[in-house]
Amino acid sequence: MKTSREFIHQWLWVVLIAFCIVGLFYPAVGIAALICMLAPSVAAIWKDRFWCGSFCPRGSFNDSVLRRISFKRPLPKLLKSKWFRYLFLVLLMSAFAVQLTLAWGSLESTGLVFVRMIIITTLVTIILGIFYSHRTWCVICPMGTMASLVTRAAANSPTAKTNKKVAFVRERCVSCKLCSKSCPVGIDVLSYKGPGKVLDHDCLKCNECVYKCPKNSLTKV
Repeated sequence: MKTSREFIHQWLWVVLIAFCIVGLFYPAVGIAALICMLAPSVAAIWKDRFWCGSFCPRGSFNDSVLRRISFKRPLPKLLKSKWFRYLFLVLLMSAFAVQLTLAWGSLESTGLVFVRMIIITTLVTIILGIFYSHRTWCVICPMGTMASLVTRAAANSPTAKTNKKVAFVRERCVSCKLCSKSCPVGIDVLSYKGPGKVLDHDCLKCNECVYKCPKNSLTKV
């Protein structure tokens, strides 16, 4: 039986589609995108990239819709490299800032900037998700990259002590690597068997590795 969190995640993609359609006719609603732009970094202070894995409408779209047509190929090393992610973050947010500056003073024009950005990046998400992993966009997503940086910065903070992570039950693990192969953002999950929990700052806590483990050697977050 699905938990409330899993049920919400399964259907949140409807919000993304509705936003794109309604936003074209009523651009002012585009301002609402600020919630999903700020939430990943704010949530990362306490929960790492939990928002990305559970409450992001685009993440829901990737898992519930895009997964069905994805070729599920390994992610290109270029997309996973830090320099590319940071460069992409700077370029995309710079272009976004310029458009906002030009539209400033008009609620509709400002909202349209958000709507246009969401539609364009969603199209990129679909293209990448079809040819590679369905969660490929989540690797280079500017909001996700910022959330990853916040997660890294908060790693030694008091909040990190109560932050749950996917953990190993070592005596059950047979090192079959299915956990690593199943990770939609390309994390080598098995490499964290030593420390006993997945410490990667990009872990979405989506529990894909937990579901795929044939020995139940990973604990659900």
